[in-house]
Amino acid sequence: MLELTIHLDSHLRKPLYEQIYDYIRISIADGKISCGEKLPSTRFLSSHLGVARSTAETAYAQLLSEGYIEAKPCRGYYACDISGLYAAYPAAAKTAPEIRRREAYRIDFSPDENDFSCFPFAAWRKVSKEALACEDRSLLAAGEAAGEWGLREAVCRYLYQARGVNCRPGQLVIGAGNEYLLMLLAQVLGPGKKVAIENPTYRNAYRTLANMGYQMIAVPGDKYGIRVGEMEVMQPDIVYAMPSHQFPMGTVMPLKRRLMLLKWASGRRGRYIIEDDHDSEFRYKGKPIPSLQGIDGSGTVIYLGTFSRSISPAIRVSYMVLPEELLFSYRTNCGFYASTVPREQQMVLEAFLNGGYFERHLNKMRRIYKGKHDSFHALLKKEAWVKKIYGDFAGVHLLVETDANKSAAEIVNEAKRKGVRAYALTEYLMPGNIQQAFGEGFFKTLLLGYGGRSEEELSEGIACIRGIAGKANEPG
Repeated sequence: MLELTIHLDSHLRKPLYEQIYDYIRISIADGKISCGEKLPSTRFLSSHLGVARSTAETAYAQLLSEGYIEAKPCRGYYACDISGLYAAYPAAAKTAPEIRRREAYRIDFSPDENDFSCFPFAAWRKVSKEALACEDRSLLAAGEAAGEWGLREAVCRYLYQARGVNCRPGQLVIGAGNEYLLMLLAQVLGPGKKVAIENPTYRNAYRTLANMGYQMIAVPGDKYGIRVGEMEVMQPDIVYAMPSHQFPMGTVMPLKRRLMLLKWASGRRGRYIIEDDHDSEFRYKGKPIPSLQGIDGSGTVIYLGTFSRSISPAIRVSYMVLPEELLFSYRTNCGFYASTVPREQQMVLEAFLNGGYFERHLNKMRRIYKGKHDSFHALLKKEAWVKKIYGDFAGVHLLVETDANKSAAEIVNEAKRKGVRAYALTEYLMPGNIQQAFGEGFFKTLLLGYGGRSEEELSEGIACIRGIAGKANEPG
């Protein structure tokens, strides 16, 4: 194949790399690009379409990670045989090829899975039964739009004690997931905002804000987090940051960089920082890192948190702390929305927090995840194909730079065929200047989650990757 003529629309909310990715993915699914057919190089494609080469590279990286194409050394990119992915829905493949069945893997290094082996089901049943046993008719009535006051009081106490967040219940909004709260926040802040976000990043946040019509600017990070100096040049209105544990890089933002970020926000009225306190509960070395919101003296930080990791993603309870000056806008623009979390579920969670069950459960899970972290880290250090491990001492995933003669995306694709799901760090890249920001090691780095896996599964999964990476461990 010499060229691909793709109609790109810069006015769409969908980024250019996603438009390229979708065109190639659908063409492969429909058979318009046949199995084994060679694709144009990223250099040629970017020149042909009139886009930055990094845009074409990001599209190809996503296609590689999902198994639509493969890279052959010194030869280029080729379409893969994906008939197995679509065999379950042959009719749907023609009309909506983006809808695919969820593949099952014998081992999945997902960074989003929890360990439920020690979940306090007895305590959860107890507080659930008590909430329903009250036979209070108000339980059946519509609740407060921002969430039940009792739950908001309980969350405020927890945030102050555990994260140093300074807020009152009236500043708190309860919602079903961070994505919902971000959609709500966009209506509070108003249209036409420019948002700086660290690259690579949490994809759902990027996509949600982009879908709300915001102009997204991907800013490369360094070992201290988002590069404030580079960000300032782009003149954003909002910065989305994860200072306590950046996903996926695992960076902890030091105090100096935090103060720089707060200084930027206070420099002009209308600037805000969205602080996503990702995985802040699970830190295994050093003192707990307090929230950015807790040291904000100018009311510029919007704090986001969730119980998905600490309790369960199934309960779908997240919370947002709004600065005082945004409360009027919230009540005016969004105060009429009904709460997206059932009232009964909020009452159960309130009792779970107030009864001390949550604190005990969280302490137990910290010990469990620390044990998994330490054993997984020790296992990886013995592997000959592992060049560097980073992003450790917090959260439930590790970043592993390989010493293999293959890219991380190629390792991921080969592992899929063996029933093991690993993740390439490139899967979390957003459109931006990739070549200037990252070295070669970035494209050889795997993201491996361990939270939901047993030690036996972790060992088996690593053995699979060892066979693909092509470097056996030394005997003894």
